Amino acid sequence: MSLDKEAAVDLKAYLKDKRALIEQFIEGYFKEPIAPETLHEAMKYSLLAGGKRIRPVLCLTAYETCGGDGGDILPQAAAIELIHTYSLIHDDLPAMDDDDLRRGKPTNHVIYGEAMAILAGDGLLTEAFRMFSASETISPAILLSALRELSSAAGLFGMVAGQAMDIISEGKAHDVKTLQFIHRNKTAALLKASVRIGGILFNAGQASMSPLDAYGEAIGMAFQIVDDILDITATTEELGKPHGSDENKNKMTYPAIFGIERSKAMAKEQIDMALQAADCLGPKAHWFKEIANYLLERSN
Repeated sequence: MSLDKEAAVDLKAYLKDKRALIEQFIEGYFKEPIAPETLHEAMKYSLLAGGKRIRPVLCLTAYETCGGDGGDILPQAAAIELIHTYSLIHDDLPAMDDDDLRRGKPTNHVIYGEAMAILAGDGLLTEAFRMFSASETISPAILLSALRELSSAAGLFGMVAGQAMDIISEGKAHDVKTLQFIHRNKTAALLKASVRIGGILFNAGQASMSPLDAYGEAIGMAFQIVDDILDITATTEELGKPHGSDENKNKMTYPAIFGIERSKAMAKEQIDMALQAADCLGPKAHWFKEIANYLLERSN
């Protein structure tokens, strides 16, 4: 499958505009120095190092698909990126994945040391909830519901559980059940929550939340399957992180169990489910469809 050229150009512009909104907000939020400056610099170093910003983009897209203006929820969307960035800083630490390259730059602990990298991650995680909750326009009940969604996806019932299982299973015999647990929690949970939070903040009804839920689940799984594939097929320069790091650590991945071609087919199955869910949301889900096709295109 390949994206129509005109659609690809339109999507590129759309993603660029959304990233610009998110990054402008984040840069403004962290503009004023905070003591101790080293901690503040370490947080900004990883947060502003680039990246696709796909999680906040999905949140804004969901909110707009439901009928809202994404500019109204920039603090909440940006907060999701803070949580994602904290997880990357901690993932890269010597005690975890022990990587020295992220987004094409030295990882946080390489520049600031392990202790400051840990604290930078802690700071981003905690500040994310302060940022998310700062709203005078969203009702407290809706904000609380969205916060619960975010904390569930980021913690014991989501990302942290997946990270723990990822470490526990390193070097062990590969099995599908464990693989699915890792991917559904470590990566897919926060991506799915990003979509759901957009709907929750709009106070969308079940008619919208049900397909948003299905889209988020499918897009989250597809994203990680594609990442697994790219870890093998893409170069270090393309990835912005070391090529083949999953294979070198004997991690459980889709290609390790199913092979490249079957993994590509499974990613397409997930994207097809995402597209079916987007159809239920009507014409405003146009960008959801383009994002889904773009994610699949990355693996081919």
